[in-house]
Amino acid sequence: MAAPGCATWTAAGQPLRLVEPTVPTGEPKALACYGLLLRGLPDPLRLGGVAADELWLRFVDGRPVSGLTTQFLTWSAAQAAARGLTTLVWVWDNASWHLSRTVRAALRAHNRAAHRSSGVKIIPCWLPTKSPWLNPIEPTWAHGKRRVVEPARLLTAAELEARVYAALGAAPTHHLVMPQAVA
Repeated sequence: MAAPGCATWTAAGQPLRLVEPTVPTGEPKALACYGLLLRGLPDPLRLGGVAADELWLRFVDGRPVSGLTTQFLTWSAAQAAARGLTTLVWVWDNASWHLSRTVRAALRAHNRAAHRSSGVKIIPCWLPTKSPWLNPIEPTWAHGKRRVVEPARLLTAAELEARVYAALGAAPTHHLVMPQAVA
């Protein structure tokens, strides 16, 4: 829930006073969110047959780890299947929870099962190291952060989540939760 870098102004002759905000008691110190940007979905009701971009979000209770990533993959494939899609091309950076053996094995197992059952295949498109500008979702994240920031105070987790959903035009969903036996 750290505020992104922001420009600030002060009255003439007044020094800038930075106050370190503190996290309210009972609030998490960080909030993680998985996101999938869908572009060019077919829409027979629109002129040209292509719908506007769509964003699927899932917040995480805790930090993003491989087990939650695989849950997000499974959920996304189910959402795609419900829409009649057959393939998701997933642009991914080099975050540890994307590159882990667990996630790679889950992707292989999912795609083998999808091939046998004519399900939704997930094709990962790995980005080069330190090249976030190649990921089409990054501008969405950057602009979304600017729209939800509150310069005067820290937002509660519930306020931040509601603002993110509203700013990015995504439908609210339940959080991904790591089972205690695995965590």
